[in-house]
Amino acid sequence: QVQLVESGGGLVQAGGSLRLSCTASRRTPTTAWFRQAPGKEREFVAVIPWSGGTTYYADSVKGRFTISGDNAKNTVYLQMNSLKPEDTAGYYCAAGANYCSGYGCTVPKMYDYWGQGTQVTVSS
Repeated sequence: QVQLVESGGGLVQAGGSLRLSCTASRRTPTTAWFRQAPGKEREFVAVIPWSGGTTYYADSVKGRFTISGDNAKNTVYLQMNSLKPEDTAGYYCAAGANYCSGYGCTVPKMYDYWGQGTQVTVSS
């Protein structure tokens, strides 16, 4: 079992920045961020493999968000810049017991463990 604890959400004006953190009780091959807005399906945001492989982003956040990891702290970060009102959602950290890459990482069923989520609200 893996416990994931997210933090860093909040209220920010459009154009602002936030950094989310996800700390895991132990490392897994793949860690990702998803988001879900009210009335919408859970949406892939970004993924990072702990092995140091290539990160992968949803087109909607590419160039604005950066996912990174600190192996020593078992923590993955999501730096979110140039935030837009449409980025408003609950953000969830997910950890997968298997390695994936690219588009194969965008499916929620690839992940075995989920955090409780942290709310991000972007005002216009």
